[in-house]
Amino acid sequence: MDRFAVLQAFARVAETKSFSEAARRLRASKSAVSRQVAALEAELGVRLFHRTTRSLTLTEAGQGYYTQVERILADLDDADASVSRLQAEPRGRLRISVPMSFGFLHLAQALPDFLERFPEVEADLSMSDRFVDLVEEGFDLAVRIGLLEDSSLIARRIAPIRTVVCGSPDYLRKRGVPAHPRDLAGHDCLCYTLMSGSDSWRFVDAGGAPMQVEVKGRMRADNGDALRVAALKGLGLCHLPTFIVGADLQSGALASVLGSFVPDDFAAYAVYPSARLLSPKVRAFVDFLTERFGGTPYWDLVD
Repeated sequence: MDRFAVLQAFARVAETKSFSEAARRLRASKSAVSRQVAALEAELGVRLFHRTTRSLTLTEAGQGYYTQVERILADLDDADASVSRLQAEPRGRLRISVPMSFGFLHLAQALPDFLERFPEVEADLSMSDRFVDLVEEGFDLAVRIGLLEDSSLIARRIAPIRTVVCGSPDYLRKRGVPAHPRDLAGHDCLCYTLMSGSDSWRFVDAGGAPMQVEVKGRMRADNGDALRVAALKGLGLCHLPTFIVGADLQSGALASVLGSFVPDDFAAYAVYPSARLLSPKVRAFVDFLTERFGGTPYWDLVD
């Protein structure tokens, strides 16, 4: 027995005091509605209606049951309406995973603007450089940077990511400016340990072919901001995205080298489990990220 359909049939008969009118409202046959009510009475073991040739009224038990059924059906209508509203406009809690540096330097600055635009959304921001399982850990989406591996996740490109090799002017005066990636053998290089092959930096040769150069130095770290500080202090050359060092390049605190050898195939992506039935809050946030960081990002703008 379809409990929901039976309760609807009982409620419509109780409201209209007519099997015929209840059937019309339910777009069902009178006999079908009558069978549903009879089956409900048989299951409950109680008569719900007084039936005569001229009238149909609720029994005392039927009146008490109708009061509860009416509340249940109203709650279901409210639940349906709530879900429909969720699908119509951005609202609810949005769980976001983002790399530490990008999150602190850029997303944390942008997120209040998104929340102001969509006041029914709440944000739960997790900043970590570890790789998270979106489905297993319950995240709505993640911002990921670099070359994406094949996966079942949907990825949308939100911004180009340019990387540079750079060092402080003082370091370059003391140690010289490398003219070719192979010259890095004579330099202290600051390595990011969370990147696969952190001691082997990627470049392209004059013909655009990929090349790898082994590097070494006195400091390694799993955070790009720590390497930036070390480079500013003159400890060596770092190979970092401009969203970390862009302001230093613009101010002259750091100077880029080997620019014609550094590949530009990195990007920032919004990744999420499925494009099917994508919630408005996720769709709105991905659109916002593309609007805020797409094109030429502000950290790469030159006055």
